[in-house]
Amino acid sequence: MAYTIAFANQKGGTAKTTTVANLAGVLNELGTRVLLVDIDPQASLTIGFGVNVPELGQTMYDVIAGDAALADVLRQVRENVDLAPTNINLSVAELQLVGEMRREDRLKQALAPLQGRYDFILIDCPPSLGLLTLNALSAADHVLIPMSCDYYALVGVRLLLDTLRRVQERLNPHLRILGVLPTRYDARTLHSKEVLEEVRGRLDGQVNVFDTVIRETVRFKEAPIQGQTITEYMSGHPAAQDFREFTEEFLHEFEQKSIA
Repeated sequence: MAYTIAFANQKGGTAKTTTVANLAGVLNELGTRVLLVDIDPQASLTIGFGVNVPELGQTMYDVIAGDAALADVLRQVRENVDLAPTNINLSVAELQLVGEMRREDRLKQALAPLQGRYDFILIDCPPSLGLLTLNALSAADHVLIPMSCDYYALVGVRLLLDTLRRVQERLNPHLRILGVLPTRYDARTLHSKEVLEEVRGRLDGQVNVFDTVIRETVRFKEAPIQGQTITEYMSGHPAAQDFREFTEEFLHEFEQKSIA
């Protein structure tokens, strides 16, 4: 059975998509079987893997709407990596689902037949706590929170943790918080350093904060233009090393079963 992880933060610009794509890139280097699920109507994950969105046929919109099986929309983007792509049509799904029964379970039901095919299923959520994100949290075993090193992101994480506790109580009691990943860290600024220190201090004992810090670099913007991850685009760059170190830490969490 695959581990299913939702990457969530209601604040935009926290590197959710960057984290999903580059974690998948390193897992691919290790020969791990990965399914990527893009449920953000902005389709950044889909675009970042070189998929031509205007030419897509069926997408995650059709899956959430109940008109297609997840297996029917998959695209192989690497030897061991499949992608369930999306486009802007998915934004309509939230409106369509409002009056539906078990509307929070559409994604969970769609993923069930594919659990045996993969080691990890990584879900890229939109920057909101609407029905699409709730679908991801309902389907996931774990949630990982990328948090950019700025003050407003820190405030947002505290609100998100409260929301996740309510989701655990009312929707998915098996959901576990894998941790907070500090991202977009700029060692040149005092602000980044202060926020990183504060997040470790405030969240200590409440939730895991990964030791790895993902440093800010323009290379993260350049790589998706080429349809590549950071380890493919510039393997020796410090940012590529950041993601290799994060992936090692990520895998260690599962190996030690410390989140069970």
